[in-house]
Amino acid sequence: MNSNSDVTSRTVTALGPQLRRRKSIKNMVGEAESNSGQLRRTLGMWQLTMISVGATMGTGILVILGAAVPIAGPAIWISFVIAGVTALLSAVSYAEMAGMVPVSGSSYSYSYATMGEGIAWICGWCLVLEYAVSVAAVAVGAGEYVNQTLRAFNLELPVSLAGGPAEGGVVNLPALIVVVLATLLLVRGARESAIVNTVVVIIKAGILVFFSIVAFSAFNAGNFEPLLPMGAAGVTAAASSVFFSYIGFDAASTAGEEAKNPKRDLPRAIMLSMLIVTITYVLVAVSAIGAREWTWFVGTEAALVQIVGELTGQPIFVLIFALASVLAIASVVLTVLYGQTRILTSMSRDGLVPAVFGKVSKWTGTPVAGTLITGIVVAITAGFIPLGALADATSIGTLFAFALVGVSVMYLRQRQPLAPRTFRVPLYPITPILGIFACLFLMSQLGWHTWVVFLIWMLVGIAIYLGYGRRRSRLGQLSKQDYIASHVVENH
Repeated sequence: MNSNSDVTSRTVTALGPQLRRRKSIKNMVGEAESNSGQLRRTLGMWQLTMISVGATMGTGILVILGAAVPIAGPAIWISFVIAGVTALLSAVSYAEMAGMVPVSGSSYSYSYATMGEGIAWICGWCLVLEYAVSVAAVAVGAGEYVNQTLRAFNLELPVSLAGGPAEGGVVNLPALIVVVLATLLLVRGARESAIVNTVVVIIKAGILVFFSIVAFSAFNAGNFEPLLPMGAAGVTAAASSVFFSYIGFDAASTAGEEAKNPKRDLPRAIMLSMLIVTITYVLVAVSAIGAREWTWFVGTEAALVQIVGELTGQPIFVLIFALASVLAIASVVLTVLYGQTRILTSMSRDGLVPAVFGKVSKWTGTPVAGTLITGIVVAITAGFIPLGALADATSIGTLFAFALVGVSVMYLRQRQPLAPRTFRVPLYPITPILGIFACLFLMSQLGWHTWVVFLIWMLVGIAIYLGYGRRRSRLGQLSKQDYIASHVVENH
């Protein structure tokens, strides 16, 4: 299409029709398989599962458990179950969509294929909030574990380097370094990153099992009484907060263009990772409360390593646990940052964000420039913004994106009921409906300040779309006839 026709089509396509334009699944898959700038298919089911587990397991347990227990009390394990069920209801929808739309855009691409460009942009903008901010939030938690490691050698980070300005410091140096290292590894290649992540996930699982064994050795059933000191409202409020702990299973879906057999392996990896993570979280939460009264957690940071130190009395165990925890946090940063760069690659391919995010290096098979830009922004955020503000903002954006995936499943079941599906949501349509309402309910439990941040973020996103994405959208530049033609085969 020449430049004149581009200008004409941009003026002809009104805002309303453009917002409703859907991208053909066939075209999405065709673009993903294009030889031009293709990402390399090097990941099998085991690596995809490890990406999902690596992006998820450990985040909430290692970083925000101390903040969540005072909200729910001994019933914190119930909060993890509620958040886990909500995530699982969304995960089955993700599994069905990942099998049908095996591309790197995750819920952004699923929304584009079902609800149109307007909702797709909103979803993609939520994913930017989910991935980039969650990377920063997790990295912030690395600071205390680095300090725990240094204390084994009678050392400690100076206050100026252990937290951002809001925490009385200058910069959270460990957080910044963790993000920079993860960024450099991702630039090297997806296969290399997946190998490192798999090793670290095994270490992470090992330390959580070790903690549970140590904590159960001092288990006191009396610590669970009263079970609901803050009432049911405390449990649901904590569930909204710890939902942050389940963010990441969808990272596997962003590997759709780098999986060897995405239609088969992506659904399996998503479901298997959710099972592993939920069981581990509940086990660790129960053992932690069994080892210490819930009031002990008030104001604590790096709660698990403190419990290990108090129960074993062995500095070497504290050192090993703290070091492994830093690695665990780093694996979350690595895999979630990976997901963020792939989302931006898909959005760039559609013209909604600058082309630099979609340029794939022929030497590494990765979007080098986009990864570096994303890593720099996230590193700065992690270095200067505190954890609490980041975690809640991440949860609300994620819950909204998850709800949209449930809607996408229902849409395609109605519009393309005979399309091949390698995984089907069980108990349809009850499951996706429950998933949508569960996400909306947890969103309603978040504080008003989180909603204000979310609304401001959405307004900024809308302004960027109207000022940039709308005029450069590849789908928006199609003539009406070309757009209709692109959907003829798919709809028949």
